Amino acid sequence: MTAHSEWWAGACIYQIYPRSFQDSNGDGIGDLAGITQRLDHVASLGADAVWISPFFRSPMRDFGYDVTDYCDVDPMFGTLADFDALVARAHALKIKVLIDLVISHTSKDHPWFIESRASRDNPKADWYVWVDPQPDGSPPNNWLSLFGGSAWQFDTRRQQYFMHNFLASQPDLNFHNPQVQDAVLDAAKFWLERGVDGFRLDTVNFYVHDSQLRSNPPQPPGQYAVGVPRANPYAMQRHLYDKTQPENLAFLQRFRALCDRYPGTTTIGEIGDDNEYATLRAYTTGARLHMAYTFNLMTERHEPRYVHQVLTEMLAEAGDAWVCWALNNHDVVRVATRWAGLGPAERVAPLLVGLLGSLRGSICLYQGEELGLPEAVIPYEQIQDPYGKEMWPEFVGRDGCRTPMPWSAAAPNGGFTTGTPWLPVPDAQRRRAVDAQSPQPASVLNRYRAFLHWRATQPSLVRGAMALLPAHDQVVAFTRGEGVDRLLCAFNLSDRPARVAHGLPGTWQAVDGHGFGGRIDGGEIVLEPQEAVFARP
Repeated sequence: MTAHSEWWAGACIYQIYPRSFQDSNGDGIGDLAGITQRLDHVASLGADAVWISPFFRSPMRDFGYDVTDYCDVDPMFGTLADFDALVARAHALKIKVLIDLVISHTSKDHPWFIESRASRDNPKADWYVWVDPQPDGSPPNNWLSLFGGSAWQFDTRRQQYFMHNFLASQPDLNFHNPQVQDAVLDAAKFWLERGVDGFRLDTVNFYVHDSQLRSNPPQPPGQYAVGVPRANPYAMQRHLYDKTQPENLAFLQRFRALCDRYPGTTTIGEIGDDNEYATLRAYTTGARLHMAYTFNLMTERHEPRYVHQVLTEMLAEAGDAWVCWALNNHDVVRVATRWAGLGPAERVAPLLVGLLGSLRGSICLYQGEELGLPEAVIPYEQIQDPYGKEMWPEFVGRDGCRTPMPWSAAAPNGGFTTGTPWLPVPDAQRRRAVDAQSPQPASVLNRYRAFLHWRATQPSLVRGAMALLPAHDQVVAFTRGEGVDRLLCAFNLSDRPARVAHGLPGTWQAVDGHGFGGRIDGGEIVLEPQEAVFARP
């Protein structure tokens, strides 16, 4: 069976941030039972799968991305029985279930780390990255944490430093130790046996560090690490040695071999790297990951020539790698605000899902994206995100994209909870609630539904090849498909009308059924502001 015949190739995956999706018990925090209650909404979009962010046992210093037990549900989110009920309901709706596996690091409260830090000679002494201080007492090298400061934290009991790419309470596992690899594979097996359809692998290129502990060089003048706020010193290094090491590929082959024992499962790797497409290609070549996640459309830049450049580089550098595209997730400012320069969300959000869903690869939507939600402004005293607390005010953190999902415009807290929500539900988001948009045929929500259902019927968009038309100041345009089954896709990412010669042989006709305007006039693409067109020869 070829990769292109698998369900995940071209799939639409809907990301759920459990804390903020639906609270079923009134404690102000979303939970697994709440997700189950709202799966009909996901099905109405035409999504093929859900990706559920972490719900494992955790002290929640980083809201679940700091795990203390990989094989249990945190009581905040429910029980294993609640998870089983979620999977059963999703599968009844023909929705696959992917879970977020966070194995580059654990919580400092994980039993593994508690044992590891107890001494230098216990059975788990080498399960984390421990290094002696330099003669002057300083850390072993210049590696930095993404959340600020050194990536090394001194432990007084062992009289050594341990490595943490993120919070100091998130020590990194030592993947050079085969026992560590075995342990995390056992955790993955636990969930595969429980019926999950695959994994989104958090920070997948962070698993293995340079065994020689070489310091990272600086970025060239004027350049910064991809996907990192410039206010963060982490952006000033070329991360050659603290991540993306060749030994990681062998572990990914082991992980893939485990998944292949469960037919129909898939893997998505989150890659944050300066050489993103080259790394993506290496990580998805052969029996490694099925696909990988890219951040190159989750930046501030949205001008058509930049988007064209991103797609050009993808086609040139990624080869046959299968990309998982996204415009939003739980770590970045919502695109309705980030790209507000393109125009109002009512016009831009449907345009952008059309663009996203037309790219070669699979796509991820983030909860609330289908409502055109803007980024919420969270006052400092209400900030929950440790990243924001550390970097404020230059970087205010990720709470603004994590506020609760608004289900009912008239209900308290948008129908998310009957209690006090863990983050506020702003009026600007509540007014865009699901029940407010559902009756309106031209709402952002219904245009998402129309396009995604239409997309699922178009083999060219789901699995077809991609060829770019020349770069343009207003329009991003390309073809999808092969042979006679070809589709022209064009998107006006500007606030001005556009006429663009498409230069394609033959006569092309606009096709309908997807909720977009736009037309073909002889050899020209004709688009109003924030409008798209799809056409066939």
